[in-house]
Amino acid sequence: MSDINPIERKLPFSLEAEQAVLGSVLIAPNSFNEIADIITSDDFYLDEHRELYLTMQELFLQSRDIDLVTVIDMLVKRGIYDTASGKEYLKTLAQIVPTASNVRDYANIVKDKSMLRRLIEVCDEISNTAYSEGESVSDLIDIAENKILSIARGTERSGFVHIKDIIIREFESFTKAAENPDEIIGIPSGFSDLDRVIVGMSPGDLVLIGARPGMGKTSFAMNIAVNFAKRSRKKVCVFSLEMPGQQLALRLLASEARIDSTKMRCGTLSDDEWARLADASTNLSMCEIYIDDTSGIGVAGMKAKLRRMKDVGLIVVDYLQLIQSDRRSENRVQEVADISRNLKLLAKEMQIPLICCAQLSRGPESRQDKRPMLSDLRDSGAIEQDADIVMFLYRGEYYKTSGAEYEDAEIIIAKNRHGPVGNVKIGWFGKYTKFVTIADDSYEQLASGK
Repeated sequence: MSDINPIERKLPFSLEAEQAVLGSVLIAPNSFNEIADIITSDDFYLDEHRELYLTMQELFLQSRDIDLVTVIDMLVKRGIYDTASGKEYLKTLAQIVPTASNVRDYANIVKDKSMLRRLIEVCDEISNTAYSEGESVSDLIDIAENKILSIARGTERSGFVHIKDIIIREFESFTKAAENPDEIIGIPSGFSDLDRVIVGMSPGDLVLIGARPGMGKTSFAMNIAVNFAKRSRKKVCVFSLEMPGQQLALRLLASEARIDSTKMRCGTLSDDEWARLADASTNLSMCEIYIDDTSGIGVAGMKAKLRRMKDVGLIVVDYLQLIQSDRRSENRVQEVADISRNLKLLAKEMQIPLICCAQLSRGPESRQDKRPMLSDLRDSGAIEQDADIVMFLYRGEYYKTSGAEYEDAEIIIAKNRHGPVGNVKIGWFGKYTKFVTIADDSYEQLASGK
């Protein structure tokens, strides 16, 4: 352990790098273009260097030459240096570097040291807040994460992209689609009839699956999750706020093995079913599916956990109304609106699809045609605005007592930011909690009991 008193520690900075940046600009004024997107004046540790960079920046913005004469003149006008000492130091800076070819490397060093100082500052702020006990633990963690994230975002350097480059990239996708008309452009759900309508899910999409209780929205979302996991090496992160992780995993196992979950729990399986169960266990174990069943988690908590995961390709949240609001309000409608907005921001930030299940109001129960509509979204219509795709599940047999082992259900695509809306028929096998595309061979196999 270090014996150095934290109070006596010097803040990190590189005198050589700061001088090299400024010297490079003095000997090659055009090099300012190379560093303006990397550092700002606040990244310099020494006040005189900060003022010198501000002076160079002002000259740059005025489209004036940056040289010894113009810099000294402006420094004097601003009252920063006197003529003699300023000129001498500028000459020293100009002689420090023989060439400006490495100016971006110097600027990156200055930036890194600045980030370290900012981290130390933020950690001090968090420490002081923790000692004061003025915030709840969950609020303090959220504050800390946001402050750290704001520093990380400071390193992101995106710039203008010429429209030609965007068109070329998109044209390549159009050409690929024309050459492979049966291939889904976006991220497929694994249900071919559905994918043909929504053209797959796109990175950053918030996809809502709404249904009345017992319609199978959890099963449908998890069927998509398994389909994705089988096709991709990326992780699927599931936040199961209603169902324990063990119960959800057993349901997935029964669905994959095509076994009645009741028989599986009781152990009354035939030899063929035991074999299917073993195969299903192997197949699911190879899928990168991770389940978090924390009750009452908020979007901030989800974000914190997702940041610790690498290569996440899909997020599933079950379900919207059980998510804890990160900002308490007596108005539940406003809380749900905040939650839906934060879910969309989370999907956009991570650039992956986020599927969120949602309970619907009792509206369909009071209508003769019980198919859900957008107005049936419970607690808030804000999710309708935030979601890129809104799908409702409808099973006519749900309102009957036929006890059919399988039936045709409907996926009602009520909103689709990427294409048309409409209805898609899909097979539902309740005892397996499994949805299947009707045109697939597996539908006939399941329907025949094979």
